[in-house]
Amino acid sequence: MYFFYVDESGNLDPTVSGERADGTSFTKDHIYVLAAVSLYERRWHGFDKLLNRKKWELIDIIYHAKLLPSKLELADCEIKSTWTRIPKERAKRPFLANLTDTELRQLVDLYYHQLAHHYMRVFGVVVDKRHLHGWMDSAKMHRKAWELLLERIEAFLREEHPKHQGVLITDDISKERNRSLAMKHAYIQSEGTAAGTWLSHIAEMPLFVRSELSNGVQLADLLAYNVYRCFRDENPDYPFFLQTLPHIWVSEKTPSNVLDGLRVFPPESPLASLLPTIATRRASSQTAGP
Repeated sequence: MYFFYVDESGNLDPTVSGERADGTSFTKDHIYVLAAVSLYERRWHGFDKLLNRKKWELIDIIYHAKLLPSKLELADCEIKSTWTRIPKERAKRPFLANLTDTELRQLVDLYYHQLAHHYMRVFGVVVDKRHLHGWMDSAKMHRKAWELLLERIEAFLREEHPKHQGVLITDDISKERNRSLAMKHAYIQSEGTAAGTWLSHIAEMPLFVRSELSNGVQLADLLAYNVYRCFRDENPDYPFFLQTLPHIWVSEKTPSNVLDGLRVFPPESPLASLLPTIATRRASSQTAGP
């Protein structure tokens, strides 16, 4: 069994411009990313315990330094890309606010080190909202991104682990949104994808977990932002994306300029032209493992 932790970066508003009350227009975010990272079930204990031990170590440092009136718990120690990057967001979180820059960097690095240590693979779908058809609302956009992500994961399992099943694990956001995603997933499971892919290696409905206690979802959050930043800025040299790059899944059956684990939608988006360049860099980088 493989776990696939899923998170997103960007927002589900499909429009790319808006109008203020005074009649002036403004530009909205044009990128949405849905990303997943794999973990073999028997490696879960080592993955989770190592990260939690590091968090407990930092909790003890904060407690003994009397930086807070009471001792923190693991649920207080969530890592999110936004919180670690933006000082004012970091300041709102007692755990992150009381870490030194070195301690925070070491903790984030520890998350990234798990990718190679546990042979984890990264998958992603990049939606360029500037090139969506007018009928594509937020629900349809999310369904399409989820469908394309499932196709990438199914291809990985079918080729590399045909005897295993995969379960998708994602953030428990709200009852309404969870239900909507479960219904989309159930339909695709029943009818296949628009490209004719049957999900024979993906079991059950998505599992919804509290992200503050899921190190896998927290890692997926970091990775989703890295992909988002690469395509938003059209800069494959974004340092944290370069850390992610060796772990994006590539099939052994495809040419070196094809990046199987990453998809741009719609395909006519000019951002798709970045994929061969990224794939070539991926091929020349150190591989993540067998």
